[in-house]
Amino acid sequence: CELQVLSAFKKLHRTRQYVFDGDVQALTAGRAKINESFLQNRDETNEDEIQKMIKLAQDVDYELRTNVIQAKQKEEGVYGECVPLYKQDPQSLNLLFTELRITPETTRLDNVVFNPDAVIEKPKRRRGEKNTEGCCGGAAMAALEAEVAARKK
Repeated sequence: CELQVLSAFKKLHRTRQYVFDGDVQALTAGRAKINESFLQNRDETNEDEIQKMIKLAQDVDYELRTNVIQAKQKEEGVYGECVPLYKQDPQSLNLLFTELRITPETTRLDNVVFNPDAVIEKPKRRRGEKNTEGCCGGAAMAALEAEVAARKK
């Protein structure tokens, strides 16, 4: 068990060095957090709790490797971006990715093209939920409001 804890500790530090390579502030903060977490639980003797913490360390390692993207701030409010090269060279249709660090392990999802003509239906009410639109889907309230407006004219 001690070997598993030490292995998880070392792996988190290797992941920290890999994911935050070149970012001194993130490297320092990551080292402090990992060391603090392991020291805090140093005296744990319950085998089940230790296994849960090892599992947590493995999950954190996976999340860091697959979901962290570093973006370097270029100017106030502007971070790494995809820049068409043709802005610099009108003959080029290629894109230049600047100031982003994405590792090979980073999860990439397929882009889904937005359909502006898509009809998004309102979710159905769940049992026990209060009807906020009146008993008739709002028709009674709309009729009442129309009658009140007609009387005011």
